[in-house]
Amino acid sequence: MARQVKSAASPWLLALASLTALRLLMAALLPLSPDEAYYWVWSVHLQPGYFDHPPMVALWIRAGTELLGTNALGVRLLGPLAAAAGSVLLWDAGERMFPNRHVGLTAAALFNATLVAGVGSVLMTPDTPLIFFWTTCIAATARWLASRDDRWWLAIGVMAGAALLSKYTGLLLIAAIGLWLVTSRTRRLALLSPWPWLGLALAGAVFAPDVYWNATHHWVSYFKQGGRVTVFDAGRSAQYLAELVIGQFGLATPVIFGLAALGLWRLRRVGDDAASLLLWLTLLPGAVFVEHVLSGRVEPNWPAIMMMPACLAAATLAPLSLQKWLRPALGVGFACTLAVYAQALAAPFPIPAARDPAALQLSGWPEFFAPFGSPKPAFITSEDYTTLSELAWTGPPGVPIIAAGTRWHDLSLPVVSGTGSGLSVSRHLNGACVMPLGISSRKRGDDPAMSYYVCVVNTPPDAVRLPYR
Repeated sequence: MARQVKSAASPWLLALASLTALRLLMAALLPLSPDEAYYWVWSVHLQPGYFDHPPMVALWIRAGTELLGTNALGVRLLGPLAAAAGSVLLWDAGERMFPNRHVGLTAAALFNATLVAGVGSVLMTPDTPLIFFWTTCIAATARWLASRDDRWWLAIGVMAGAALLSKYTGLLLIAAIGLWLVTSRTRRLALLSPWPWLGLALAGAVFAPDVYWNATHHWVSYFKQGGRVTVFDAGRSAQYLAELVIGQFGLATPVIFGLAALGLWRLRRVGDDAASLLLWLTLLPGAVFVEHVLSGRVEPNWPAIMMMPACLAAATLAPLSLQKWLRPALGVGFACTLAVYAQALAAPFPIPAARDPAALQLSGWPEFFAPFGSPKPAFITSEDYTTLSELAWTGPPGVPIIAAGTRWHDLSLPVVSGTGSGLSVSRHLNGACVMPLGISSRKRGDDPAMSYYVCVVNTPPDAVRLPYR
């Protein structure tokens, strides 16, 4: 049996290594998206919390740039490496939860074929560490299930705390495991031991720095993330629900989405501990996101945390079903990923830049900013945090980039001294505009992707200066 497992694992590990090398190459070649540039600014000013999210993404970027320098690969280095390590952990989890069925190997292959892994491992966002620590927590829980060694609750707690320190949706991981425990008489017995409670305490200790930072900053990020609810509108809610389903259909890729849905549907009849864990890890976040569409849009990346347990569920399907659909699932999934890579690099598909997500995020930033450096203005600012972040990353050399507002003041950046006039480059007309200069377009080649208002503005009150790349 050990030889069979080794013979099956060797080509898979070689394929994973090749895939990781491709992802590292893409991470080096693709320009930074605005959100990645924003998180890079965070990494220059490390602190226990930030306006939008907890600090883990900044820590990962800082680690990568310390190793490889301030470049795209440095910012993204830990993404492909974490995806590779997480794939091995997902494989291990599946084998321990469903022994002798090759569930782990199949689940890891399916997950790597999704756009969640293919694109998410190349771009550095809070979802990148969140997915990794969510996976490590599943793997640690699987080891507890297989061994009933209660010391694994310490690892579960640390990984759950790290997931929460990556993104606040990590709270759903803790809630799902807690509900999984209390909804079974036999699993409730585990709560009579001190180990799960020690694990919960460790999770709280890992997350405590973010709580402290928010307590000293008027709970700003908790209010921001908890204040997304808007007024219920039946028509818009139906639209948001459709967008949620279509978005997950695309990010999972079609065949994998179908296999995952079928696997979860069939697991409801299994009833054992492993099956119940996967159901809680997918259905609880799913219910929260469906509830959210009653009052607001769910961004496509938010439910990415459901993809790993969903792929494990898909891998539990009957062997005949998997034999029929596994190769098409992997083929379609990796083809979609390669198509996204090709479009981001060279735009071979005739999609207008203004409608191409890759162009809207990545294209034309240096060329767009270059004219604003000659003649050299006193400063450049923007009302858009994304534009400001790209200016800090790739703006005209030697021109100060300044910003105002809570988002930036909470970074403890140096305050701008002196007054004067400079340029504002924003998606919307700056309310402080002194003299409009016109509209300028950022382009992919000659194809406009997005337009910006350019005008002369005075130094904003309480402005701070952003770091240079």
